[in-house]
Amino acid sequence: MIEGEFGSIGNLLGDLVISAERAEEEAQASNITTDERMSQLLVHGILHLVGYDHDDYDDINSNSHSNALEMEKKSLELLRAIEPNKELEFF
Repeated sequence: MIEGEFGSIGNLLGDLVISAERAEEEAQASNITTDERMSQLLVHGILHLVGYDHDDYDDINSNSHSNALEMEKKSLELLRAIEPNKELEFF
């Protein structure tokens, strides 16, 4: 990414790769559309790239639990902005 035609692009955060086949399987298992699942995965991945984290979500006394709740809140905010299905939950 730092070489060739687009080598002058600065401040790359990282790559986001989504398996369409896996997203489709997970969508079917969750009774949502593949597009909805892709939106969940996209939002989740972007939030990780910009520094959000959700480690140790189950440890309610940890600082990570607070981070996880913050990521959940931001995930829902972004999903509500891009998805017509307002019932769609965070990843």
